[in-house]
Amino acid sequence: MSVSPGDARAPMLGPSQRLALPRPADLGRSVEAAQLITAHRGGETFVFEGHVSVTPERFMLVGLDTLGRRAMTVTWTDAGVEVETAPWLPEGVRPGAMLADLVVLYWPEAVVRKALAPAGADLAADAASRTVRADGHDLLRATYGWPAGAPWTGTLRYANLAWGYEIEVQSQELGR
Repeated sequence: MSVSPGDARAPMLGPSQRLALPRPADLGRSVEAAQLITAHRGGETFVFEGHVSVTPERFMLVGLDTLGRRAMTVTWTDAGVEVETAPWLPEGVRPGAMLADLVVLYWPEAVVRKALAPAGADLAADAASRTVRADGHDLLRATYGWPAGAPWTGTLRYANLAWGYEIEVQSQELGR
């Protein structure tokens, strides 16, 4: 599926920074994780549950609201990105931006650097943080609070400055 940058399904780091999606397989392993996500934007707070499943063939994110209703499903394969959203999901929620964030936050550094290059963005990373910059401005800043070798279990805090939201994620890899 080809989506324009203005489409909420497009993997955009910011309004003019499209992420060149790698492949789900580029994560280098399969993952099943449950996440409690608290998002802050424009003085509002949203809480939802996320279920992430990554295999070499497919990435899937299912977002549920606090009542257990499915808010969105994002499916990404080598064929493209498919997004299903509930009619009540606020317009400002951008599933494509969430996908871009997840790739930048969890995929290996070398893969992320390659995905950022077409947008003219750079990655600064260490074991406890990642920052994405473009045109001299930070687009995304993240800090990790999990043990070494367990990147899907613990706390992640990040701000997507380009889109204007802050997220705290409590994450648990299933089967660990």
